[in-house]
Amino acid sequence: MSAKDKIKNSAAANERIKRFEAKQTLLVNQQARKVRDNKLAGIFIVAALVLASGLQFAYFNFGPGQNPTACVTTPPVAAPTPGSHTVQAPDPRLSECRDWTGLMQINNVNLGITLHGKLAPAAVANFVNLANNGFYSSVTCHRMTNYSTFKVLQCGDPKGDGSGGPGYYFGPIENAPADQIYKKGWIAMARQGNNATSMGSQFFIMYGDSKIPNDQVGGYTVFGEVSAGLSGLNPVFNGGIVGGKQDGKPKVAAIIKSASFN
Repeated sequence: MSAKDKIKNSAAANERIKRFEAKQTLLVNQQARKVRDNKLAGIFIVAALVLASGLQFAYFNFGPGQNPTACVTTPPVAAPTPGSHTVQAPDPRLSECRDWTGLMQINNVNLGITLHGKLAPAAVANFVNLANNGFYSSVTCHRMTNYSTFKVLQCGDPKGDGSGGPGYYFGPIENAPADQIYKKGWIAMARQGNNATSMGSQFFIMYGDSKIPNDQVGGYTVFGEVSAGLSGLNPVFNGGIVGGKQDGKPKVAAIIKSASFN
């Protein structure tokens, strides 16, 4: 092979090496870019999922998908004066969406009571406002039932005949049991039949497990429970009903002397 051919072949080899190296560099750069692009894609996917979750959370908690009975946690606002014949019931925010504990004295019996503001904010705000403003002092429990499957003591009417209230009504129904079974010790709001926005100051205490059928608008708002002392009212429960009936005024008077919660 002549010197000229050797130089020519060497130049060709060098050119092939340069092309190979260039191709390798290109492949390395492409691989690096692919890895980088995959990382960016992963970041974008995660960000999109976080954004979607955030939007879903906002929709169901703040936007048009919010549960209309969702508990509110904004600061309390002023409530109407009890018995002032206003059409405005206490703001549900007064419940603070928390449990309240307190005492209600009926006759000489102290009932320990827990109210569930998270489950029934409107009813708890109403009850706490009335109780802490002295509305229930000297108010009677005007009605009792002693059916085998329906045992309640109804209280909270300042007139004592089932027709009185605080001067306003409110609704809707909150925290009604789906199975229509109301457990012994539960406290629920009384209302007019087939009227979900007719609650006021009247409530009833279950002194036995009771089956209370829903009417056309549903069940009854369960907003608390007697945690201690219920058996102290056995003389009332066992005393029967005036006229020997199963639904009416209890023979043994039951009078609320005081009630307060914090």
